[in-house]
Amino acid sequence: MTTIFDASTACSDTAAKPARDVLKQRGQHEVFCGLTSIMWLHRKMQDAFFLIVGSRTCAHLMQSAAGVMIFAEPRFATAIIDERDLAGMADMNDELDKVVTRLLARRPEIKLLVLVGSCPSEVIKLDLPRAASRLNGEHSPACRVMAYSGSGIETTFTQGEDNFLAALVPDMPAEAADAPASLVVVGALGDVVEDQMMRVFDGLGIGPVRFLPSRSSTTLPPVGPNTRFILAQPWVGACAQALERRGAQRISAPFPLGEEGATAWYRAIADSFGVPEAKFDAITAPGRERARRAVARYRPVLEGKSVFLFPDSQLEPSLARFLSREMGTSIVEVGTPYLNRDVVGAELALLPDTVRVSEGQDVERQIDRVHSDNPDLIICGMGLGNPFEAEGRSTKWSIEFVFTPLQGYEQAGDLAELIARPLMRRELLKVGS
Repeated sequence: MTTIFDASTACSDTAAKPARDVLKQRGQHEVFCGLTSIMWLHRKMQDAFFLIVGSRTCAHLMQSAAGVMIFAEPRFATAIIDERDLAGMADMNDELDKVVTRLLARRPEIKLLVLVGSCPSEVIKLDLPRAASRLNGEHSPACRVMAYSGSGIETTFTQGEDNFLAALVPDMPAEAADAPASLVVVGALGDVVEDQMMRVFDGLGIGPVRFLPSRSSTTLPPVGPNTRFILAQPWVGACAQALERRGAQRISAPFPLGEEGATAWYRAIADSFGVPEAKFDAITAPGRERARRAVARYRPVLEGKSVFLFPDSQLEPSLARFLSREMGTSIVEVGTPYLNRDVVGAELALLPDTVRVSEGQDVERQIDRVHSDNPDLIICGMGLGNPFEAEGRSTKWSIEFVFTPLQGYEQAGDLAELIARPLMRRELLKVGS
């Protein structure tokens, strides 16, 4: 039976529980770098262009991640640091200025040019924020120029989005002092998910509601003391802190994965805006019922199965909560690259005490624990998936949860299917004796 989330109960449970013990890991780690977040960001903000300042390795990574040649996609590219730049035979700032001038001449429709720092540009101490400030003076207001770090040094790939959004916050307009209470939903979501959420917000009578990132760089949401914000993705902690520094108030909740998570997320917002309980139930009941029916189709596949989650995207605590409470799985270990209790504390409070929680990565030791635990399903990065499959184990690439729209009631069944698919495939491939 599916457990129904009660926001008040969860809050009291969180306060009553002692802090969960966390296994700290500081060893070899295997994750994509922050540049790969451009794969969804450049599609989201449709008048922005992301110019990576990096090496040929960065360019090849983006080619592989996008499945296209550089410049085949319309809104990202790589300005390659070559041997002349490294040898000091050319002034890198002058070379960057030339690249930007050519780019904007070819693409006059660009309203926001984003210079993205990489490992190579940071190693050689290229000051991209200063370059962005200089270029912004030359090209604004026709095109605004900003910079952020997408470096993969000691980071995980979803932090690229966090760095980008945090860099946008200073440019968000100030909210009028007498403005009514407004809501900002933080974290890149599929357009269809945003539209579904807006229908719920409209039904609840909550507004104005805006999203960060917005679909256009010229329509950044205003922010101020009357702004309330809620995270839609668990990896935007730096952006949340930047919004709080500008006076915005955070609404804390589990993330909107599955029926339970979506209901808790909407309920936290509704409570903040004083929506009556009866109205909340009436508006969310149809979506909750659709989500329960969709999830129930895949529960027999996952119920009673054991799952091990490697640290990768920072979605792992939310996925573990969904699997444990809505799908009836046994979570052996949930790993996450970074554990921010302010962000995922509500998720951890809903996990059974038997779940092993780890922060950071030490690949060899985690692999040893997988061999010892022998889980039915492993959720991990692409680099680990194939070796585990070669051992006869069922795996799911964790990056798929980032690229697939999964938030909200209408996507709950898609989330369950995505996780169940490896086990269903293995069952179909079994050969009778």
